[in-house]
Amino acid sequence: MCQCFFLPHSPSRISFCFPSPPMMSRRRTLRSTAPAMHSNPSPPLPSQHHPPQEEQSQQQQQAIEYHNQTKHSLTTGYARGPRGLDWANQPNPFLRFLSSPLLPLLHFPPLPGDSPLYHSLFSSFPSPPHPISHASLSRLLYDSLSLSAWKTTGLSTWSLRVNPSSGNLHPTEAHLLSPPLPDDNSPFSSSPFLAHYSPKDHSLELRARLETSSLFPNHAGSQLLLVLSSIFWREAWKYGERALRYCNHDAGHALAAVALAAASLGWDARLLDGLGHEDLDRLLGLYRANPSPPSQLPDRPVRGRFPWIESQHPDCALLLFPFGAASSVDYSALSAALSRFPSLAWLGTPNSLSKDHVCWDIIYRTAEAVKKPPTPSDGFSVNPFHQSGLISESLYRGLTVREVVRKRRSAVDMDGVHVMQRETFYQILLHCLPSGEVGPGEKQGKQFALPFRVLTWDAEVHAALFVHKVANLPQGLYFLVRNEDHFDSLRRAMRSQFEWVKPEGCPAGLPLYRLARGNCQELAKQLSCHQDIASDGCFSLGMVARFEPVLRERNAWMYPRLFWETGVLGQVLYLEAHAVGISATGIGCYFDDAVHEVLGLKDLEFQSLYHFTVGSPVLDKRIMSLPAYPGPGVDA
Repeated sequence: MCQCFFLPHSPSRISFCFPSPPMMSRRRTLRSTAPAMHSNPSPPLPSQHHPPQEEQSQQQQQAIEYHNQTKHSLTTGYARGPRGLDWANQPNPFLRFLSSPLLPLLHFPPLPGDSPLYHSLFSSFPSPPHPISHASLSRLLYDSLSLSAWKTTGLSTWSLRVNPSSGNLHPTEAHLLSPPLPDDNSPFSSSPFLAHYSPKDHSLELRARLETSSLFPNHAGSQLLLVLSSIFWREAWKYGERALRYCNHDAGHALAAVALAAASLGWDARLLDGLGHEDLDRLLGLYRANPSPPSQLPDRPVRGRFPWIESQHPDCALLLFPFGAASSVDYSALSAALSRFPSLAWLGTPNSLSKDHVCWDIIYRTAEAVKKPPTPSDGFSVNPFHQSGLISESLYRGLTVREVVRKRRSAVDMDGVHVMQRETFYQILLHCLPSGEVGPGEKQGKQFALPFRVLTWDAEVHAALFVHKVANLPQGLYFLVRNEDHFDSLRRAMRSQFEWVKPEGCPAGLPLYRLARGNCQELAKQLSCHQDIASDGCFSLGMVARFEPVLRERNAWMYPRLFWETGVLGQVLYLEAHAVGISATGIGCYFDDAVHEVLGLKDLEFQSLYHFTVGSPVLDKRIMSLPAYPGPGVDA
């Protein structure tokens, strides 16, 4: 039976077909403008769980407080942000280490031949693996973190990158710890080294030389360490206190981008999650490069000159190694080796990014609370590889990895007309499964498939899908269960009227369920901060993560990791969309608790962390595209 209900705080009726849903309340009209910098946030929801250790409980509560305070709300407005964009202080998107020796990397034309077919990566790694060299490092970074184009309107010019970023602000920085490069006659060839990657000119900036390869004594010359860090100020300049969420989305996108580029070289990738925050800080020499923050943070957002706000926050270390090679990591020995890094001769001084800043205090309080301690007892392991389900190779039109990753763009508008074929829809979702193809009796949940195998925990993120224009598939609300151990908990937590039926033609190994039939275009638009792009594509979705139980079980340092997982999933959606000839866009602006109310979620067991939309883009012909790297000696 079809019933209508009101999305909270909206005059529009939403019609779904399921028996007797509870009515949603109507409330006052949402303000059309974002609140001022010091407007009152939504009150935090109470936590129902109290870990036994007081310190862990305080850290978890800080993460929960941040999460609730930074929700956009249909009833109280948007999370706190700046009154407007202070263009004079927009952070420089390019961090440079002045006076560091440079290693220019090779530029590869976007032509097939040296890049495997995109769809083939989901079934096998290329063999044999490429050795670590100047050329292979160039390919790794060119296909993951480099510039992909410059855009200009004639009045302004800006760059795009292979890895996407909220607002194209790019808080993520990358650093490489590499063995010496045998084919390079430079300071990078004589000893192992640590370097910062500079995407503007596709080069490495030498930060320190190491005397030996003692970090990985059993794998000298065959392993790389790639470390990601975030500069929160780049996102906070535009988005205020919600910026910490977006920085961690971006870290997840970068993790997936690196994992897929590494796979195209025959290299596997795995987080070194036994290391702690202080280990990474020493590894990157940030105690030297970062200005010291004050001992006492302000208790509210404050504008002024705060050089420490431009500091890098170390996120994670990623081990890259030949696929199938036996890899082992002694975390205690690795941590001990990193403890000697303060004695290295560090090179280069970071450039200034802005003249003035705003200190959004809750970002830095939360970043402190979610720092990960070392956990060497966790050990290091690599999951077996599972290929992902494939309906038809022809859906991917013979595109190579490089052709897909370097042509990826975030759509600004969708045409509202294009209809996706059902098999294309199912194919995209098959590549979103963490376990890939599983055998009889096995469940989705373990991270075995590319690029999810880079993560060290079982899948915690699911997807609530709003299907608008998919041929031979009824419009409505659907749900992709990415960890089937959560199925019963999800069903108990959500509306009892939902159908939970497999749609017609759904592949047997795809845990996709229809919850309710009905046109949900207006609903998707309203939930995503009234943005047309969420309703005008073929489908949109909200990523729903198991939330408070994860913080309780593993502690507050899992908070950013949940966002990393959504970024990895989002990167797959981006690449899948482009590989089948359309586009996608990540949506960070949505009304958190309105999403929960639609699904019937009443507490913090599950929370929505990221939205996405997939469809046919509308191209703005006023914007001209320029090459990412025009040529030697030419500054775009």
